[in-house]
Amino acid sequence: MHTRRALLRHGALAATAWLAAPRLLLAQADTPRRLVFVLQRGAADGLHTVVPCADPGYARLRGALAIDPAEAIRLDGSFALHPALQDIGRLYAEGQALCAHAVASPYRARSHFDGQNVLETGGSAPYQLRDGWLNRLLGLLPRHGQEAVALAPMVPPALRGPHAVASYAPSGLPPPKDDLLTRVAQLYADDAQLHALWSTAMDARGMAAATDMAGGRARRDAAALGRLAAGFLARADGPRIAMLETDGWDTHQGQAGRMATQLRALDTLVAALRDGMGPAWQHTVVLVATEFGRTAAANGTGGTDHGTASAALLLGGAVRGGRVLADWPGLAPADLYEGRDLRPTLGLDALFAATAAECFGLDTERVARTLFPGQAVRLPGLPLLHG
Repeated sequence: MHTRRALLRHGALAATAWLAAPRLLLAQADTPRRLVFVLQRGAADGLHTVVPCADPGYARLRGALAIDPAEAIRLDGSFALHPALQDIGRLYAEGQALCAHAVASPYRARSHFDGQNVLETGGSAPYQLRDGWLNRLLGLLPRHGQEAVALAPMVPPALRGPHAVASYAPSGLPPPKDDLLTRVAQLYADDAQLHALWSTAMDARGMAAATDMAGGRARRDAAALGRLAAGFLARADGPRIAMLETDGWDTHQGQAGRMATQLRALDTLVAALRDGMGPAWQHTVVLVATEFGRTAAANGTGGTDHGTASAALLLGGAVRGGRVLADWPGLAPADLYEGRDLRPTLGLDALFAATAAECFGLDTERVARTLFPGQAVRLPGLPLLHG
Protein backbone atom coordinates (compact mmCIF):
# COMPACT_ATOMS: atom_id res chain seq x y z
CA MET A 1 0.00 0.00 0.00
CA HIS A 2 1.48 3.33 -1.02
CA THR A 3 0.93 5.91 1.72
CA ARG A 4 0.54 9.68 1.24
CA ARG A 5 1.12 9.49 -2.48
CA ALA A 6 -1.17 10.27 -5.38
CA LEU A 7 -2.21 6.91 -6.76
CA LEU A 8 -3.40 6.60 -10.33
CA ARG A 9 -3.84 2.92 -10.72
CA HIS A 10 -5.97 0.24 -12.13
CA GLY A 11 -8.99 0.54 -9.93
CA ALA A 12 -12.68 0.77 -10.15
CA LEU A 13 -15.63 2.54 -8.92
CA ALA A 14 -18.44 1.77 -6.73
CA ALA A 15 -21.15 3.08 -4.67
CA THR A 16 -24.63 4.16 -5.00
CA ALA A 17 -27.73 2.89 -3.79
CA TRP A 18 -30.80 1.11 -2.96
CA LEU A 19 -33.55 3.45 -3.79
CA ALA A 20 -35.67 3.86 -0.72
CA ALA A 21 -36.94 7.10 -2.25
CA PRO A 22 -35.31 7.75 -5.62
CA ARG A 23 -35.53 11.23 -7.05
CA LEU A 24 -33.95 12.24 -10.37
CA LEU A 25 -33.24 15.78 -11.47
CA LEU A 26 -32.19 16.94 -14.89
CA ALA A 27 -31.16 20.06 -16.77
CA GLN A 28 -30.69 20.96 -20.43
CA ALA A 29 -27.53 22.38 -22.04
CA ASP A 30 -26.30 22.91 -25.59
CA THR A 31 -23.78 20.05 -25.57
CA PRO A 32 -23.74 16.28 -26.14
CA ARG A 33 -22.24 15.79 -22.67
CA ARG A 34 -24.42 14.54 -19.81
CA LEU A 35 -23.54 15.04 -16.13
CA VAL A 36 -25.42 12.87 -13.62
CA PHE A 37 -24.94 13.59 -9.90
CA VAL A 38 -25.91 10.72 -7.60
CA LEU A 39 -26.21 11.70 -3.93
CA GLN A 40 -26.07 8.87 -1.39
CA ARG A 41 -28.08 10.21 1.55
CA GLY A 42 -27.16 8.66 4.88
CA ALA A 43 -23.32 8.62 4.74
CA ALA A 44 -22.21 5.71 2.57
CA ASP A 45 -19.23 3.68 3.80
CA GLY A 46 -16.44 4.19 1.29
CA LEU A 47 -14.25 1.59 3.00
CA HIS A 48 -16.92 -1.04 2.37
CA THR A 49 -17.38 0.03 -1.26
CA VAL A 50 -13.83 0.59 -2.46
CA VAL A 51 -11.84 -1.65 -0.14
CA PRO A 52 -8.23 -0.76 0.84
CA CYS A 53 -7.34 -4.44 0.91
CA ALA A 54 -3.55 -3.91 1.12
CA ASP A 55 -3.74 -1.71 4.22
CA PRO A 56 -3.25 -3.97 7.27
CA GLY A 57 -5.34 -1.61 9.36
CA TYR A 58 -8.47 -2.42 7.37
CA ALA A 59 -8.89 -6.04 8.55
CA ARG A 60 -7.82 -5.07 12.08
CA LEU A 61 -10.43 -2.31 12.35
CA ARG A 62 -13.29 -4.04 10.56
CA GLY A 63 -12.99 -7.58 11.94
CA ALA A 64 -15.90 -9.74 10.80
CA LEU A 65 -17.27 -6.81 8.76
CA ALA A 66 -14.20 -6.70 6.51
CA ILE A 67 -14.66 -7.73 2.87
CA ASP A 68 -12.72 -10.89 2.03
CA PRO A 69 -10.09 -9.89 -0.58
CA ALA A 70 -10.57 -13.26 -2.28
CA GLU A 71 -14.22 -12.37 -2.98
CA ALA A 72 -13.71 -8.71 -3.92
CA ILE A 73 -13.17 -7.39 -7.44
CA ARG A 74 -9.49 -6.49 -7.50
CA LEU A 75 -8.61 -3.17 -9.04
CA ASP A 76 -4.89 -3.07 -8.42
CA GLY A 77 -2.47 -4.05 -5.68
CA SER A 78 -4.08 -1.75 -3.14
CA PHE A 79 -7.83 -1.49 -3.76
CA ALA A 80 -10.80 -3.71 -4.63
CA LEU A 81 -14.53 -3.31 -5.23
CA HIS A 82 -17.29 -4.85 -3.16
CA PRO A 83 -18.30 -8.12 -4.90
CA ALA A 84 -21.85 -6.84 -5.51
CA LEU A 85 -20.53 -4.35 -8.08
CA GLN A 86 -20.03 -6.72 -10.99
CA ASP A 87 -21.20 -4.41 -13.79
CA ILE A 88 -19.28 -1.45 -12.39
CA GLY A 89 -16.24 -3.70 -12.23
CA ARG A 90 -16.67 -4.38 -15.93
CA LEU A 91 -16.92 -0.66 -16.58
CA TYR A 92 -13.59 -0.25 -14.81
CA ALA A 93 -12.03 -2.94 -16.95
CA GLU A 94 -13.28 -1.06 -20.01
CA GLY A 95 -11.72 2.19 -18.79
CA GLN A 96 -15.08 3.79 -17.88
CA ALA A 97 -14.78 3.94 -14.08
CA LEU A 98 -12.63 5.99 -11.73
CA CYS A 99 -12.69 6.13 -7.94
CA ALA A 100 -11.51 8.98 -5.74
CA HIS A 101 -10.85 7.79 -2.18
CA ALA A 102 -10.40 9.62 1.12
CA VAL A 103 -12.65 12.48 -0.08
CA ALA A 104 -14.87 14.79 1.94
CA SER A 105 -16.65 18.13 1.89
CA PRO A 106 -15.45 20.89 4.26
CA TYR A 107 -17.99 19.72 6.86
CA ARG A 108 -16.67 17.82 9.92
CA ALA A 109 -19.42 17.65 12.57
CA ARG A 110 -21.14 14.41 11.40
CA SER A 111 -24.80 15.53 11.28
CA HIS A 112 -26.67 14.14 8.26
CA PHE A 113 -28.80 17.24 7.70
CA ASP A 114 -25.96 19.73 8.07
CA GLY A 115 -23.57 17.56 6.07
CA GLN A 116 -26.01 17.19 3.19
CA ASN A 117 -26.66 20.93 3.20
CA VAL A 118 -22.94 21.71 2.88
CA LEU A 119 -22.53 19.10 0.15
CA GLU A 120 -25.49 20.35 -1.88
CA THR A 121 -25.12 24.11 -1.48
CA GLY A 122 -21.33 24.20 -1.87
CA GLY A 123 -20.84 26.27 1.26
CA SER A 124 -18.12 25.86 3.86
CA ALA A 125 -20.66 25.72 6.72
CA PRO A 126 -24.29 24.57 7.02
CA TYR A 127 -26.95 26.97 5.69
CA GLN A 128 -24.34 29.50 4.63
CA LEU A 129 -25.71 29.55 1.06
CA ARG A 130 -29.33 29.44 -0.10
CA ASP A 131 -28.89 28.07 -3.61
CA GLY A 132 -27.23 24.83 -4.77
CA TRP A 133 -24.00 24.27 -6.68
CA LEU A 134 -25.81 22.51 -9.52
CA ASN A 135 -28.16 25.46 -9.92
CA ARG A 136 -25.17 27.80 -10.07
CA LEU A 137 -23.65 25.52 -12.70
CA LEU A 138 -26.79 26.04 -14.82
CA GLY A 139 -25.94 29.73 -14.91
CA LEU A 140 -22.66 28.94 -16.68
CA LEU A 141 -24.30 26.89 -19.45
CA PRO A 142 -26.11 27.99 -22.64
CA ARG A 143 -29.81 28.25 -21.89
CA HIS A 144 -32.52 27.08 -24.29
CA GLY A 145 -36.04 27.01 -22.84
CA GLN A 146 -36.51 24.97 -19.70
CA GLU A 147 -33.24 24.77 -17.80
CA ALA A 148 -33.93 21.80 -15.53
CA VAL A 149 -36.50 19.18 -14.73
CA ALA A 150 -36.75 16.96 -11.66
CA LEU A 151 -38.20 13.49 -11.42
CA ALA A 152 -39.09 14.25 -7.84
CA PRO A 153 -41.91 15.64 -5.71
CA MET A 154 -39.53 18.41 -4.59
CA VAL A 155 -36.37 19.91 -6.05
CA PRO A 156 -33.44 19.14 -3.70
CA PRO A 157 -31.11 21.87 -2.39
CA ALA A 158 -28.38 21.15 -4.96
CA LEU A 159 -30.70 22.32 -7.78
CA ARG A 160 -32.53 25.11 -5.95
CA GLY A 161 -31.80 28.68 -6.94
CA PRO A 162 -32.63 31.39 -9.46
CA HIS A 163 -32.52 29.12 -12.51
CA ALA A 164 -35.86 27.41 -13.12
CA VAL A 165 -36.21 23.72 -12.35
CA ALA A 166 -39.41 21.82 -13.11
CA SER A 167 -40.30 18.51 -11.48
CA TYR A 168 -41.78 15.18 -12.49
CA ALA A 169 -42.58 12.59 -9.83
CA PRO A 170 -43.28 8.98 -10.90
CA SER A 171 -46.61 7.87 -9.44
CA GLY A 172 -48.32 4.55 -8.87
CA LEU A 173 -51.76 6.14 -9.33
CA PRO A 174 -53.76 5.71 -12.55
CA PRO A 175 -52.79 8.36 -15.14
CA PRO A 176 -55.20 11.26 -15.75
CA LYS A 177 -57.40 11.10 -18.82
CA ASP A 178 -56.36 13.09 -21.89
CA ASP A 179 -59.62 15.08 -21.73
CA LEU A 180 -58.73 16.34 -18.24
CA LEU A 181 -55.25 17.36 -19.35
CA THR A 182 -56.72 19.24 -22.32
CA ARG A 183 -59.17 21.13 -20.07
CA VAL A 184 -56.39 22.12 -17.66
CA ALA A 185 -54.25 23.33 -20.57
CA GLN A 186 -57.15 25.48 -21.78
CA LEU A 187 -57.67 26.83 -18.25
CA TYR A 188 -54.02 27.94 -18.04
CA ALA A 189 -53.72 29.15 -21.64
CA ASP A 190 -54.06 32.87 -20.85
CA ASP A 191 -51.93 32.83 -17.68
CA ALA A 192 -48.30 33.53 -18.61
CA GLN A 193 -46.81 31.93 -15.51
CA LEU A 194 -49.10 28.91 -15.15
CA HIS A 195 -49.09 28.19 -18.88
CA ALA A 196 -45.28 28.02 -18.90
CA LEU A 197 -45.24 25.76 -15.83
CA TRP A 198 -47.91 23.49 -17.29
CA SER A 199 -46.08 23.20 -20.60
CA THR A 200 -42.88 22.25 -18.83
CA ALA A 201 -44.72 19.63 -16.78
CA MET A 202 -46.28 18.13 -19.89
CA ASP A 203 -42.89 17.98 -21.63
CA ALA A 204 -41.46 16.05 -18.69
CA ARG A 205 -44.50 13.77 -18.63
CA GLY A 206 -44.03 13.04 -22.32
CA MET A 207 -40.38 12.09 -21.88
CA ALA A 208 -41.24 9.76 -19.00
CA ALA A 209 -44.16 8.20 -20.89
CA ALA A 210 -41.87 7.46 -23.82
CA THR A 211 -39.93 5.04 -21.62
CA ASP A 212 -43.12 3.19 -20.58
CA MET A 213 -41.77 3.43 -17.02
CA ALA A 214 -43.64 6.45 -15.71
CA GLY A 215 -45.53 4.58 -12.99
CA GLY A 216 -44.74 3.44 -9.49
CA ARG A 217 -42.40 0.61 -10.55
CA ALA A 218 -39.65 3.12 -11.33
CA ARG A 219 -39.77 4.22 -7.71
CA ARG A 220 -39.12 0.72 -6.41
CA ASP A 221 -37.05 -1.06 -9.02
CA ALA A 222 -33.44 -0.06 -9.73
CA ALA A 223 -33.50 -1.28 -13.33
CA ALA A 224 -36.78 0.52 -14.05
CA LEU A 225 -35.42 3.74 -12.59
CA GLY A 226 -32.27 3.44 -14.68
CA ARG A 227 -34.32 2.98 -17.84
CA LEU A 228 -36.55 5.92 -16.91
CA ALA A 229 -33.51 8.15 -16.42
CA ALA A 230 -32.09 6.97 -19.73
CA GLY A 231 -35.36 7.87 -21.42
CA PHE A 232 -34.80 11.49 -20.42
CA LEU A 233 -31.06 11.70 -20.95
CA ALA A 234 -30.75 9.86 -24.26
CA ARG A 235 -33.01 12.28 -26.13
CA ALA A 236 -31.27 14.75 -28.41
CA ASP A 237 -33.57 17.48 -27.05
CA GLY A 238 -33.46 16.18 -23.49
CA PRO A 239 -31.74 17.33 -20.32
CA ARG A 240 -27.98 17.40 -19.93
CA ILE A 241 -27.56 17.62 -16.14
CA ALA A 242 -29.15 15.11 -13.78
CA MET A 243 -29.36 14.51 -10.06
CA LEU A 244 -30.46 11.26 -8.50
CA GLU A 245 -30.97 10.88 -4.75
CA THR A 246 -30.80 7.53 -3.00
CA ASP A 247 -31.48 6.81 0.67
CA GLY A 248 -30.66 4.00 3.07
CA TRP A 249 -26.88 4.38 3.58
CA ASP A 250 -26.95 4.96 7.37
CA THR A 251 -25.70 1.49 8.33
CA HIS A 252 -25.29 1.56 12.11
CA GLN A 253 -26.14 -2.14 12.34
CA GLY A 254 -26.33 -5.18 10.07
CA GLN A 255 -24.14 -3.42 7.52
CA ALA A 256 -22.89 -6.47 5.62
CA GLY A 257 -26.30 -7.47 4.26
CA ARG A 258 -27.65 -3.94 3.89
CA MET A 259 -24.64 -2.67 1.96
CA ALA A 260 -24.69 -5.69 -0.33
CA THR A 261 -28.31 -4.85 -1.19
CA GLN A 262 -27.55 -1.15 -1.65
CA LEU A 263 -24.56 -1.76 -3.88
CA ARG A 264 -26.26 -4.46 -5.93
CA ALA A 265 -29.09 -2.01 -6.64
CA LEU A 266 -26.57 0.62 -7.67
CA ASP A 267 -24.92 -1.85 -10.01
CA THR A 268 -28.30 -2.66 -11.58
CA LEU A 269 -29.23 1.00 -11.88
CA VAL A 270 -25.98 1.94 -13.60
CA ALA A 271 -26.21 -1.00 -16.01
CA ALA A 272 -29.79 -0.07 -16.96
CA LEU A 273 -28.82 3.57 -17.42
CA ARG A 274 -25.88 2.59 -19.64
CA ASP A 275 -27.91 0.16 -21.74
CA GLY A 276 -30.86 2.54 -22.08
CA MET A 277 -28.78 5.49 -23.22
CA GLY A 278 -27.19 3.73 -26.15
CA PRO A 279 -24.63 5.92 -27.98
CA ALA A 280 -25.26 8.82 -25.56
CA TRP A 281 -23.47 6.83 -22.85
CA GLN A 282 -20.17 7.73 -24.52
CA HIS A 283 -20.84 11.38 -23.64
CA THR A 284 -21.97 10.68 -20.07
CA VAL A 285 -20.36 11.27 -16.66
CA VAL A 286 -22.01 9.83 -13.53
CA LEU A 287 -20.66 11.40 -10.32
CA VAL A 288 -21.46 9.59 -7.06
CA ALA A 289 -20.86 11.09 -3.61
CA THR A 290 -22.15 11.09 -0.03
CA GLU A 291 -22.30 13.69 2.76
CA PHE A 292 -19.55 12.00 4.81
CA GLY A 293 -18.11 8.56 5.45
CA ARG A 294 -18.23 6.19 8.40
CA THR A 295 -15.95 5.18 11.23
CA ALA A 296 -12.88 3.16 10.29
CA ALA A 297 -13.68 0.58 12.98
CA ALA A 298 -16.83 -1.52 13.13
CA ASN A 299 -19.13 -0.94 16.08
CA GLY A 300 -20.63 -3.56 18.36
CA THR A 301 -23.76 -4.16 16.26
CA GLY A 302 -22.18 -5.20 12.98
CA GLY A 303 -22.21 -1.70 11.54
CA THR A 304 -20.32 1.58 11.48
CA ASP A 305 -21.07 5.03 12.86
CA HIS A 306 -20.86 8.53 11.40
CA GLY A 307 -17.37 9.33 10.14
CA THR A 308 -15.52 11.74 7.86
CA ALA A 309 -13.89 10.76 4.54
CA SER A 310 -15.48 8.34 2.08
CA ALA A 311 -15.16 7.40 -1.60
CA ALA A 312 -16.54 9.31 -4.60
CA LEU A 313 -17.02 7.72 -7.98
CA LEU A 314 -16.97 8.66 -11.66
CA LEU A 315 -18.61 6.38 -14.24
CA GLY A 316 -19.40 6.71 -17.92
CA GLY A 317 -18.08 6.67 -21.42
CA ALA A 318 -16.61 10.18 -21.04
CA VAL A 319 -14.53 9.18 -17.99
CA ARG A 320 -10.78 8.49 -18.16
CA GLY A 321 -11.28 5.36 -16.11
CA GLY A 322 -9.34 2.33 -15.04
CA ARG A 323 -7.83 4.34 -12.18
CA VAL A 324 -8.08 4.89 -8.45
CA LEU A 325 -7.25 8.45 -7.43
CA ALA A 326 -6.13 8.48 -3.80
CA ASP A 327 -3.63 10.32 -1.65
CA TRP A 328 -4.07 7.45 0.77
CA PRO A 329 -3.69 8.56 4.42
CA GLY A 330 -3.48 5.08 5.95
CA LEU A 331 -5.51 3.36 8.66
CA ALA A 332 -2.90 3.10 11.42
CA PRO A 333 -4.09 4.63 14.72
CA ALA A 334 -1.91 7.72 14.27
CA ASP A 335 -3.25 8.25 10.74
CA LEU A 336 -6.95 8.37 11.58
CA TYR A 337 -8.83 11.66 11.75
CA GLU A 338 -9.62 12.39 15.42
CA GLY A 339 -8.46 8.86 16.16
CA ARG A 340 -11.54 7.26 14.57
CA ASP A 341 -12.17 8.13 10.88
CA LEU A 342 -10.55 7.87 7.47
CA ARG A 343 -8.68 11.16 7.09
CA PRO A 344 -9.75 13.31 4.09
CA THR A 345 -7.01 14.15 1.59
CA LEU A 346 -9.12 15.36 -1.37
CA GLY A 347 -12.03 17.81 -1.31
CA LEU A 348 -15.35 16.94 -2.89
CA ASP A 349 -15.61 20.57 -3.97
CA ALA A 350 -12.44 20.13 -6.03
CA LEU A 351 -13.72 16.92 -7.57
CA PHE A 352 -17.11 18.48 -8.38
CA ALA A 353 -15.58 21.62 -9.89
CA ALA A 354 -13.04 19.76 -12.02
CA THR A 355 -15.64 17.27 -13.27
CA ALA A 356 -18.19 19.96 -14.16
CA ALA A 357 -15.61 22.13 -15.92
CA GLU A 358 -14.19 19.26 -17.99
CA CYS A 359 -17.65 17.92 -18.79
CA PHE A 360 -18.89 21.18 -20.31
CA GLY A 361 -15.63 22.68 -21.56
CA LEU A 362 -15.58 25.53 -19.03
CA ASP A 363 -12.71 27.30 -17.30
CA THR A 364 -11.97 25.28 -14.19
CA GLU A 365 -11.02 28.22 -11.98
CA ARG A 366 -14.19 30.09 -12.92
CA VAL A 367 -16.31 27.03 -12.24
CA ALA A 368 -14.66 26.57 -8.83
CA ARG A 369 -15.29 30.21 -7.88
CA THR A 370 -18.91 30.04 -9.00
CA LEU A 371 -19.86 26.68 -7.55
CA PHE A 372 -17.93 27.08 -4.28
CA PRO A 373 -17.73 30.83 -3.57
CA GLY A 374 -15.27 32.01 -0.94
CA GLN A 375 -13.47 28.66 -0.75
CA ALA A 376 -9.88 27.87 -1.63
CA VAL A 377 -10.57 24.87 -3.87
CA ARG A 378 -7.50 22.66 -4.41
CA LEU A 379 -8.09 21.15 -7.83
CA PRO A 380 -6.89 17.59 -8.59
CA GLY A 381 -4.38 18.79 -11.20
CA LEU A 382 -4.94 15.97 -13.70
CA PRO A 383 -7.63 15.23 -16.30
CA LEU A 384 -10.60 13.20 -15.14
CA LEU A 385 -12.49 13.01 -18.45
CA HIS A 386 -11.69 12.54 -22.12
CA GLY A 387 -11.22 15.78 -24.01
